[in-house]
Amino acid sequence: MPTRARYELYYWPSIQGRGEFVRLVLEEAGAPYVDVARAKGGMEKMLALLARGADGVRPFAPPFLKAGKLIVFQTADICAFLAARHRLVPKDEASRLHAHALQLTIADLVAEVHDAHHPIAGGLYYEDQKREAKKRAADFLRERLPKFLGYFERVLEENDCAHLIGRKLSYVDLSMFQVVEGLTYAFPRAMARIAPTIPLLRALRAGVAARPRIAAYLASPRREPFNEMGIFRHYPELDASPK
Repeated sequence: MPTRARYELYYWPSIQGRGEFVRLVLEEAGAPYVDVARAKGGMEKMLALLARGADGVRPFAPPFLKAGKLIVFQTADICAFLAARHRLVPKDEASRLHAHALQLTIADLVAEVHDAHHPIAGGLYYEDQKREAKKRAADFLRERLPKFLGYFERVLEENDCAHLIGRKLSYVDLSMFQVVEGLTYAFPRAMARIAPTIPLLRALRAGVAARPRIAAYLASPRREPFNEMGIFRHYPELDASPK
């Protein structure tokens, strides 16, 4: 399929969620795509594909991507697939494996962010688990978040201080931008405390935001605002100082 091929992205409408990691790659690549579930009849189309699959591939959950007859699912795999097509990852095998491992580590962090506000069950409302969420969030902010961000800060320092891998922007940098953006929305007090320890991550965030295609996307209606239905949610009571 040529580089300018049209893609179909399937993800829940009205939230950024995990689909946003894919959108950022598509936007930076300048690759034409349709956000299927945001269009009329799109939800029905997405649910039908989830129910029956296609060509022997059955995604577990959104996001998934259609590229011609090919269906790719799982956020990290979709991003790696697109990055290889659109020169957003180094060509050599070792670098691609390294990039994929970093992306999977980002996925681990994102899962822990989600569990900070839904520690018991994803099927329960936040209001049904507020007490447990407060305990989980305190541990996350005290122990886990500094560990994750400290790791990525070291990866930047040990590379070139500007990119997580290689010497130019990769899809992993785009994903890290989204993580720092989301964490800053969800936990502004905690991120303000951590900020002095992660200067390279803050610089990466600013650098990605200033890229022409990303800046245009962030200013467009295609970029859904953060809200309390997605992964990164701002509940002031969860952003308290960890004890």
